[in-house]
Amino acid sequence: MMRSFGIALVTVLLCASAAVAQVSPAKTDQAAGFVSLFNGKDLSGWDGDSRLWSVKEGAIVGETSSESPIKENTFLIWTGATLKDFELRVRFRLVNHNSGIQYRSRDLGRTAGQRNAWTVGGYQADMDSANQYTGMLYEERGRGILANVGQKVTAKANGEKTVEQAVDPQSVRAAITAGAWNEYVVICRGNRITHRVNGVISADVTDEDIEKRSLEGILALQLHQGPAMRVEFKDILLKVF
Repeated sequence: MMRSFGIALVTVLLCASAAVAQVSPAKTDQAAGFVSLFNGKDLSGWDGDSRLWSVKEGAIVGETSSESPIKENTFLIWTGATLKDFELRVRFRLVNHNSGIQYRSRDLGRTAGQRNAWTVGGYQADMDSANQYTGMLYEERGRGILANVGQKVTAKANGEKTVEQAVDPQSVRAAITAGAWNEYVVICRGNRITHRVNGVISADVTDEDIEKRSLEGILALQLHQGPAMRVEFKDILLKVF
């Protein structure tokens, strides 16, 4: 039984690595086991509304305007692989409003047969321009806030959870430079998820809700409904475990 599990795990890792390599072989950190999901030139390997997403100066840019506001959240979906256990490193820069990085999530648009809806639900590494929520773990179209900034949480069934304020939220916010490039790190191992912002742990969740948790899913970037906004992402590096 252990031998079968080992073979299956190796197969998953090889498939995920191959998918990543096909998307963006140009930039890798092979020594640390990371591969790049973005080639810095175009949106190869990503799927989203071309009116809202583009590549400028080596970064993925999501942008809305006051003249053409979006009525619901929309996403740029990475099509390379479904992710299970991994470490993701992303540099981001947010100008106004709210955004996030979806992971282990569900492509709800395609599930409903709406191939151009780009609707996603699931775990999100949240960010906002005021940095009140940057670092928390939010579940889009699900349970909402699972861990606020600096919290260590065990999520249980029926919405119950144990909460410990493990890190002072102000120390997380102090590590962020507003309007500049900052780094998000997301690590998923089994039902344990951690977020780091610029090296500071900002959320630590053990999800014991068997019915609602997700142990695998897609990766996506968010544009939030509401005021005009701009968000940029680059140096998107992934290592699968």
